[in-house]
Amino acid sequence: MFDIDFYMKVFDLKRKVLQGEKFSREYLLEKLEEYRSPNPVVYNIETTNACNMRCEMCPRTTMMTRPIETMHPDLFTKVISQLRPWSAKEWETWQTFVEDKYHIGRNGMSENHFFLHIIPKVIVLHGYGDPLLDKNIPNYVGMMTKQGLLSYFSCNPANINMERTIETFQNGLNYVKYSIESVDDLRHKEVRGLQSNFTDSYRKIVQLLDIKAQRNLKTTIVITMINLNKSWQQEEFEKLKDAFEGMDVYVYLKSQDQQWYEDNKNKTQSIHWLEFCQFPWSSMTIKSNGESVECVEDFNNEIILGNSQTELLYDIWNGEKYKKFRFDHFDLTPGIKCTGQCDMQLIGSFLAS
Repeated sequence: MFDIDFYMKVFDLKRKVLQGEKFSREYLLEKLEEYRSPNPVVYNIETTNACNMRCEMCPRTTMMTRPIETMHPDLFTKVISQLRPWSAKEWETWQTFVEDKYHIGRNGMSENHFFLHIIPKVIVLHGYGDPLLDKNIPNYVGMMTKQGLLSYFSCNPANINMERTIETFQNGLNYVKYSIESVDDLRHKEVRGLQSNFTDSYRKIVQLLDIKAQRNLKTTIVITMINLNKSWQQEEFEKLKDAFEGMDVYVYLKSQDQQWYEDNKNKTQSIHWLEFCQFPWSSMTIKSNGESVECVEDFNNEIILGNSQTELLYDIWNGEKYKKFRFDHFDLTPGIKCTGQCDMQLIGSFLAS
């Protein structure tokens, strides 16, 4: 989830900033703080950072040094107990806003549709691990469903455990995304690692679709390919769409996050990455050890803003560390990941000189 009310309030100012109109630091600080809700919204909860894949585009493969940990159920319960879903009225207002301002209808199927019509209403249950490796994930989904919170996670289909996966579906999982980079097994292994391949993944997904239909389960199955700027990519994506033609799936090509990791100069098509970073004002990320960091891209927990094991989310969100972090985005503070590596533009780069 992210704070849809903040996104709506900041939209007109954001458009002016992105179009080159200059504002003072003091004015922008005042407006963003005015628009920011004191009540925290959580974008994602990383229940585990364990993963058995060796994906070429993922920094955990070669750069993540933090310990492998799985969140304790008591902590997960504590975190979600502090959250609430959007009301039907709030959500309708948001969808109307997206249609009016972004011109993206609510019944589409694309990268920007997924970001604007799905991501704002779900809590993402992945980070730098595969949720299917967490034995508690079905229970977590069930807990969220009872609380009215919508759930979503992305995983490698090679890790599909039929019993565990079906249990998450039965417990109310709203969306699950399976990442497939090629319809050719060898090429898929080159991108995702030796434990991954298309043939077994496809078979498992088709089996899940059959079970879903038989049991009238409502989980939306999303198939995505990450655009890695490879010469064969577009042809492979067309083959992927053909493979799932006529099936009850949501398929799209996704721009690559963290392009600094490979420096492949790929152009993003995502609205999310074309706007300036709004994470400091719109949402929190909770990692598997309970630490609150600036966003999901912080794979080594370098910018720690609080700890949900010992602090309330409200206190973290409104605390001094978060306040300084918001200033860092204005000041373009050197030596931190946001200014040194992230692809997203920071608000400080748009200030009047």
